[in-house]
Amino acid sequence: MSKNLVIVESPAKAHTIEKYLGSDFKVLASVGHIRKDTKVDKSTFDVTYEIDPEHKDIINELKKEVKTANKIWLATDEDREGESISWHLLEVLKLPKTTARITFHEITKPALEEAIKNPRTVDMDMVASQQARQTLDMLVGYDLSDMVRKKVPGAISAGRVQSPALRLVVEREKEIEKFDSKFNFKVTGKFKKSAEFEATYDGNAPETEEAATKLLEKLLDADFVVTDVADEEGIKSSPVPFTTAALQIEANAKLGFSSRTTMAAAQGLYQSGLITYHRTDSLNLSRQAVAEMANYIEKSFGKEYLKVRSFKTKDASAQEAHEAIRPTSVARTAAGKNEYEKKLYQLIWARTLATQMASAKVAKTTITLEGKKEPFVAKGEVVIFDGFLRVYGKARDLELPKLSKGDKVANLGLYARQNYSKAPARYTEGSLVKKLEELGIGRPSTYASIMTAIQARGYVVKGESEGSSRTIVEIRAENGKVQRETVSEKYGANKGKLVPTPIGELVADFLVDNFKNIVDYKFTANIEKDLDLVAEAKLERVKMLKDFYGPFRDTVLVAQGVERYNNAKLLGHDPETGKPIYAKVGKNGGFIQLGDNEKEAGEKPRFAPLPKRKSVKTVTLEQALKQLALPSLPRILGKAKDGNEIIAANGPFGPYLKAGKYNIPMKDYDPYTVTLEEALPLYEAKINSIIADWEDIMIINGAYGPYIKGPGRRNNVKVPSDVDPKKITREQAEEMLKNKPKTTRRGVRGGRSKTRAKKSAKVSKKS
Repeated sequence: MSKNLVIVESPAKAHTIEKYLGSDFKVLASVGHIRKDTKVDKSTFDVTYEIDPEHKDIINELKKEVKTANKIWLATDEDREGESISWHLLEVLKLPKTTARITFHEITKPALEEAIKNPRTVDMDMVASQQARQTLDMLVGYDLSDMVRKKVPGAISAGRVQSPALRLVVEREKEIEKFDSKFNFKVTGKFKKSAEFEATYDGNAPETEEAATKLLEKLLDADFVVTDVADEEGIKSSPVPFTTAALQIEANAKLGFSSRTTMAAAQGLYQSGLITYHRTDSLNLSRQAVAEMANYIEKSFGKEYLKVRSFKTKDASAQEAHEAIRPTSVARTAAGKNEYEKKLYQLIWARTLATQMASAKVAKTTITLEGKKEPFVAKGEVVIFDGFLRVYGKARDLELPKLSKGDKVANLGLYARQNYSKAPARYTEGSLVKKLEELGIGRPSTYASIMTAIQARGYVVKGESEGSSRTIVEIRAENGKVQRETVSEKYGANKGKLVPTPIGELVADFLVDNFKNIVDYKFTANIEKDLDLVAEAKLERVKMLKDFYGPFRDTVLVAQGVERYNNAKLLGHDPETGKPIYAKVGKNGGFIQLGDNEKEAGEKPRFAPLPKRKSVKTVTLEQALKQLALPSLPRILGKAKDGNEIIAANGPFGPYLKAGKYNIPMKDYDPYTVTLEEALPLYEAKINSIIADWEDIMIINGAYGPYIKGPGRRNNVKVPSDVDPKKITREQAEEMLKNKPKTTRRGVRGGRSKTRAKKSAKVSKKS
């Protein structure tokens, strides 16, 4: 029998903690929330909780251990969500309110020992704040989602915090659509004294090809003289430590990680005791950590590289933790159990170390030269002391030759290149998180779920386009003559950027027109502040909910009278039939419609998909006519060698091939234009991937190895690596499907289960 029972959230965290606490402690995991809030009384805001059916065995084990333990310690995460889980454990396990609650910013022996020495009880104000947030999200989710499903074709749901994020993406897309790209000519020159260097024209940029040509003709035989040389020393300041938002932004920019990937890797590092708690608004670093880093920097790089700093969090509402994200030991330069964790750990290690290193020093040189009174400027920069750049960031030298005022330089060539102004950049996950943080929307624990939600609902997708090509003019003045030539350049690439879908645009427009507060940035940020006040016992939970829900419910009632949103656009009329041609949005996205609706016209209209990378707003009549001329689907392509007919079709999950009993996804091909020659390799790859086929049960060699597919959706089980899939019998396959591990839908909080509660679950007392 263990004298002490410690309850944490995840098995991985439990395993790490148990190593440090010794034989007197037994550490078990609740595996996230053990209860779910399933119903809210809209007058009293009481919440009904249900036991999660998949947690019954876990709860029984915890109850058994509670009976025999001398002391219970609740050690869930230190944020509001963790506090709420501890309260649910108190309720379900029938623990006294005086049960010890401990928190720690890192899973290390000293931190755990310190936490054990200074226990507290469950903070009911933090619990109330979490309940208020959850209740708000449920109330908004139920009413708003029901409304958008009725009023917006293809809409699935809408959320309190995700809706402003969607609005940001849609508004940026509208800015891009309205952007009128103009051009001028950027003029540069190559010059030489002791070495070659480049300089940029410092006058008014020519706005026409004629003006650019005249300028280069004027300077073709010009003598260039240095008119000024300016030298100055500059500083590149070392960075601040990582908060959750900053980590997601930097991991997206430097590693290409999505917010979800970043948080999953950080969760693994934290649970393994490698970094401090990864959901935090704080910039603070503990004295012990700073002392350890100072010692490491001085020994590894020298005293001149050390510059001890302390940081204060600007946002007064920062409350999710008391330290920034840092390694638990700076001496550990590499860590992680997979490539994602290793890359993220290296980023955290380098960034944290850089915060305590000296700023970099650079020597900046600006050279001004003139030819026939036309000014050119060259700028150079050389790092004279790398400081923090030794471990974080890059030092790029651009050295200019040593020149003095009055020096003559040789003109090696002048170049004018047509330069188009750039439209506002689409958001990446990182830049959208940064914008939400600036607006005060969301909290460290919610950014990743916001990114996931707007994409999972089909309102936003990550772009795949490498851009389009356009012809630009280059004028070259060299070797005594001026020449014109044209070159091609790419523009408008959206690969990896967040692009709203037609349905996403409709949902955002509907919410802006009918639920201004829900998508208002200041209003949403003020709710976050109110939740902070609830956590600080400065605002009562029920009052906060009443103040919000009353006006919101009135808005919902008004919106019920709004006509169904479609945003159809009349493109013109068909030259042959005279019927109208529309661009519309339906439940599966945008489409072209020839003819009016059947009720109005008495006959069914014809449909065609929107052209790729075109929206209802950007498609033209000419493009629509081309789409309507495409063959109808499904389309027979021909037969495979085994006699099976290959058919191209389009379904709710995109284009696919139908061949016999198999449906084969066809992501990279258009079902209207794909040929039999292109389709056959896809069919053959499908046939070759099937190891065994018993009609309702199959063994398939998938992208992640062989697995057994049973009847129904998501009825799969992976074949163990030590089992030969070719030797598995049908009976063995049935047994493996029957005994497959139970799975839970997991959110970005790692071990916190997001499983749905069943109706048969036991209902607990109301909160």
